[in-house]
Amino acid sequence: MDGSRMQPPSWPRVAVYGAGAVGCFFGAKLAEAGAPVTLIGRAAHVEAIRRDGLLFDSPGATRRIRIDADTGPDAVREADLVLFCVKTRDTAEAARALAPLLRADAVLVSLQNGVDNVPKLRDAGIDALAAVVYVATSMPAPGHLLHAGRGDLVIGEYGERTAPGSAETAVQPSARARRVAAWFERAGVPCRLEPDARGELWTKLVMNCAFNSISALGRSRYGAMLDDADVRALMREAIGECVAVAQADDVAIASVDTLNEAAMRLGEAMREASSSTAQDLARGRPTEIDSLNGYVARRGQALGVATPVNRTLATLVRLLERAAPA
Repeated sequence: MDGSRMQPPSWPRVAVYGAGAVGCFFGAKLAEAGAPVTLIGRAAHVEAIRRDGLLFDSPGATRRIRIDADTGPDAVREADLVLFCVKTRDTAEAARALAPLLRADAVLVSLQNGVDNVPKLRDAGIDALAAVVYVATSMPAPGHLLHAGRGDLVIGEYGERTAPGSAETAVQPSARARRVAAWFERAGVPCRLEPDARGELWTKLVMNCAFNSISALGRSRYGAMLDDADVRALMREAIGECVAVAQADDVAIASVDTLNEAAMRLGEAMREASSSTAQDLARGRPTEIDSLNGYVARRGQALGVATPVNRTLATLVRLLERAAPA
């Protein structure tokens, strides 16, 4: 991290709203470094974490972390930093519930899949920061966090902001984004800052559209997908459609070749991972497919861009979703 980023004199009070795998990972990293953190999540996980601590199961570094946990949102009232980690399908409802609880000076960061969560939070009156999450995690049992790879963030505003008293948009990351990134880096979480995170959100969406649905439909880990030439070709077609939709939506994004190469590198780095979509289907839970391939298909239709691969993948995941036992 460069020297221009502010190193905070003390830790913020942190509330993790929607403490599933992603929320537990980043909440645990902050708690281990010394921040006061409360995980807000499902009753089964909360009970296990209160009783035994969070089992942080990471290659070569498995340990139990003592961390506060609760099923109710009261911790949000006193939080300086709120990590918003609910599933995308729950964003609007959860935002309306949290809006009256947040302190005026609290910073809420969206650590979610998809590209339209911050606008939904803003509709509820919450001026959220955007974050792009790169981590492979799952929760195979209550209070058990399994970390398979990576664990880094891209943080920035959603859209360019005009500097006070100026007609020009800011070209540097905002002060609050720098502050949040400094806290994470202090906890050992690598962060990259962007003045406008929209391009990075779309880049992550491309990765999700390439991996998530195919991993779920094929019941496959990422490494096996990359080892199959036909799967690699299918992934590239999905990526190409995503890029076409992003470009039609005036989002600055890398080329198909560049993003396809990035997807291959990501898959190699996370060969043992399976997607969150696959995990949701295995547990009989609703997926986020409508915010991933489904979003690309809908946005493509609105913009006149054909997306047959993404539409097919989303349709098949929905079919499995309806058939999955509750």
